[in-house]
Amino acid sequence: QVQLVESGGGLVQAGGSLRLSCAASERAFSGYAIGWFRQAPEKEREFVAASWIGDSIKYADAVKGRFTISRDNAKNTVYLLMNSLKSEDTAVYYCAASLYSMSTQMGDYNYWGQGTQVTVSS
Repeated sequence: QVQLVESGGGLVQAGGSLRLSCAASERAFSGYAIGWFRQAPEKEREFVAASWIGDSIKYADAVKGRFTISRDNAKNTVYLLMNSLKSEDTAVYYCAASLYSMSTQMGDYNYWGQGTQVTVSS
């Protein structure tokens, strides 16, 4: 059982930056794909970014060029650096872990964190 804990959310003005962290309990962390998803009010949860073995990385089109995912396997932590934030980035951000694939689909992830709120004021 992998436990994931997100942190780093908060209130920021449009154009600002935040860095989210996802800390995992599992020592085999380096073997997991880690994805970030977000859910805005009254909207479905959507894929944001994912990281897997080596330099394998995916981004949603909406965040390409603004968000950067990185991981520190020694600390069992994945980061999501969010720059040039927009009001439409306001959502609860979740990290998730998968043993099998670096997917954009929620159903492919086995473990989820509790989420952290990001609010971007315009």
